[in-house]
Amino acid sequence: MEAINDFFVQLSSIIWGWPMIILLLGTHLYLTIILRFPQRHIFKAIRLSVKRDNGVSGDVSQFASLATALAATIGTGNIIGVATAIALGGPGAVLWCWLTGVFGISTKYAEGLLAIKYRQKNSHGRTVGGPMYALEYGLGWKWLAVLFSLFTALAAFGIGSTVQANAIATLTYESYGISPTITGCVLCLLTAAVVLGGIKNIARVCSMLVPFMALFYTAGCIYIIGINAAYIWPAIKLICVSAFSPNAAGGGFIGATVMMAARYGIARGLFSNESGLGSAPIVAAAAKTRNPVRQALVSSSGTFWDTVVICALTGIVIVSSVLAYPDITFDNGAVLTKVAFSKIPVVGTPILTFGLVTFAFSTILGWCYYGEKAMEYLKGNRWVIAYRIIYIIAVFIGSVMNLTIVWNFADCMNALMALPNLISLIALSGILIHETRKFLWKGRLDRYEDN
Repeated sequence: MEAINDFFVQLSSIIWGWPMIILLLGTHLYLTIILRFPQRHIFKAIRLSVKRDNGVSGDVSQFASLATALAATIGTGNIIGVATAIALGGPGAVLWCWLTGVFGISTKYAEGLLAIKYRQKNSHGRTVGGPMYALEYGLGWKWLAVLFSLFTALAAFGIGSTVQANAIATLTYESYGISPTITGCVLCLLTAAVVLGGIKNIARVCSMLVPFMALFYTAGCIYIIGINAAYIWPAIKLICVSAFSPNAAGGGFIGATVMMAARYGIARGLFSNESGLGSAPIVAAAAKTRNPVRQALVSSSGTFWDTVVICALTGIVIVSSVLAYPDITFDNGAVLTKVAFSKIPVVGTPILTFGLVTFAFSTILGWCYYGEKAMEYLKGNRWVIAYRIIYIIAVFIGSVMNLTIVWNFADCMNALMALPNLISLIALSGILIHETRKFLWKGRLDRYEDN
């Protein structure tokens, strides 16, 4: 296992070097500029997300599609991922994570647009889409579509199942002494009960679970921030300053570099909001929507909630707690989060436990759909049930695996998955501008696609 971990550490350090960081942030910035800052339409996007477009093609409502995407993105990246970034890159990693989310809104918008533009019907009459279909039908690059699908099917076992299950098992063991084996068995049963029912069952559960869990966790973070009020402004200043001068953090953070802060902040930001990863458009393609731009706006709101709000709150809670309680150490992201929240009497540990368990479980559900759609593209419908069963087994394996190996594997798969997607976004930027001009810039959001 040590040799396997070393391999993924080396691979991760290579593919998450400056070229990948420049490509990811460069794509975010490029799309932000050519699409005239779609971030300014975020409140319009939020309003659209709760509206229904009836009488149009698709399998689920826009809200159900967003809820499923949020279920997959609001996971351990928002809690353990942020803490891991802080532990490895210093407090400045929080700013890089946040900036990845702000500019990633444009990329998530572009992904959602292309998902609707190039979606297809499968042999069962279900709507399918995502970067693989944009690559094949928009660019004619089927070989790259196959690579994306392969990396997605593999990434689901990292970011989607093993990482989430491991985070739940670690926290329940540390907090309540529950054996990871027991946790793994319970998670397997719960996962099977939902995912074997397909997208409509997954979307129904996520639509009920996501709003409640997000509101509860956000309220808990705001409460903790209130308790740490005297340290909030110093924490924000430390986050901003150490993003460009990590040694300014001092204490246990000494040793971090600007590259480490940027690398881990951006990597965890991508892990959290998945902007540029190409996963969310897979479920966006199933939405009932009048035109590609309406769903693009709805999709972009997911990054706002996930990173701009929830990840920022988590980062401020952790850094302010570190300042308030200097005895907190930084050697393990999961433990760092637990200790930071446990310093708040009575409510700290329950808030963290509920947030992590619900976030991680919802991510397991959403990523099962992503993985099976990638497998369907590669092998057809006959492999979907087999993939679901293997995915459920992976949930148990993740519960008892070493966390370091899981995270490093997930980082590698994320980067390999992002590359084909980012290429498609840049290559199809002309389509993005044309559709955005047609429906958004000319004030035709209520128009149907063929009008």
